[in-house]
Amino acid sequence: MTAALVVAYLLTGSRAEGGVAFRAGGADAERILAGEVWRSVTALTLHADLSHLVANATAGAFLATAVCRMLGGGLGALLIVTAGAAGNLLNSVLNGPPHVSVGASTAVLGAVGLLSGLAFARTRKTKRGRRRAWLPLGAGLALLGMLGADPHTDLGAHLCGFMMGIGLGAVCGWTMPAVPGQGLQRVLGAVALAAVLVSWWLALRA
Repeated sequence: MTAALVVAYLLTGSRAEGGVAFRAGGADAERILAGEVWRSVTALTLHADLSHLVANATAGAFLATAVCRMLGGGLGALLIVTAGAAGNLLNSVLNGPPHVSVGASTAVLGAVGLLSGLAFARTRKTKRGRRRAWLPLGAGLALLGMLGADPHTDLGAHLCGFMMGIGLGAVCGWTMPAVPGQGLQRVLGAVALAAVLVSWWLALRA
């Protein structure tokens, strides 16, 4: 995840440079609500400046690794991208125009939600885990407060990504009897990569 974000930053530059990537790929609520839903994915790869990139890449490295250890690399990557994109989409719906958001933090907080939702569901399934099942959600909220409550950031996007991650993680915890094997993990990882690449193709084409 870290390497992908760094490469994306080298290609797109910062927001201050006013590059075409930010005009085409930012999570512009007006454009998303008009049908350009791919912006909810492309915005995850854009960062306002170097400090924005470093913060997301550092936190994302640890959290993405934790998710992928629990669910496998391919499934973990796909769910992180999905949580981030769904969070951006929901944030656009809730805020409406002229709101614009960029950054991987929605996906980073989505990873926090995934870990919390997965732990909640798995603990809840055990005989003695009904009360303790709420602890992972509390821990996730604490991390949300630590990582996503900076008033200079998009708090709504962080919360939306976190909530989407909880939902996806809980569904996996309840319904997935075992982690998918290597073959399927490769397919799911390819789907995650394709979702980003196709979204950028659509953004630049539009």
